[in-house]
Amino acid sequence: MPRLFFGVEIPPAIKERLLNVQAPVDGAKWQNAEQLHLTLLFLGTLDDDQVSTVCASARGIQQAQFWLAVSGLGCFGQPQKPRNLWAAVAPTEPLSLLHDALMSRIQGPARPSESRAFRPHITLARFKRQAGSVEALLDEHGNAAFGHFPVDEFCLFESSQGPSGSVYSALERFPLGTGD
Repeated sequence: MPRLFFGVEIPPAIKERLLNVQAPVDGAKWQNAEQLHLTLLFLGTLDDDQVSTVCASARGIQQAQFWLAVSGLGCFGQPQKPRNLWAAVAPTEPLSLLHDALMSRIQGPARPSESRAFRPHITLARFKRQAGSVEALLDEHGNAAFGHFPVDEFCLFESSQGPSGSVYSALERFPLGTGD
């Protein structure tokens, strides 16, 4: 059974700018261009019936398109020993509304158990236990503007393991409204 999540694709030009942040940092596992995305809701492993149910739920979401800016860097954990380095996005409110709409519409066994608050971001690197410091990266790129783009759809992604890490494939796309 596949591991699934709802997310937003990042345009190639912004991915390219984000990849330019990469620098040697102990313990860093940098994401490649195909891995860069914004997770809205992690679902975990679902069977075919559950996938059909969550897709039907997502099709019913009524939300207008919006613009998203990608700027600045942050990390989960301390900069001297991070768990994750990420690019910030704004505004977060439309993403939170989309996340909340998905959470409220998905019921039954397919409903994810979210224990952490939703903090929209684009993961750039994950770190092993012996992580090096990202303080220099945060100082250099902490306020960098990577671009902005229209969010006119979100996707259901499948995550599988490939030879160089996770591979994400869009299984279905869900258009957002035009706001008319």
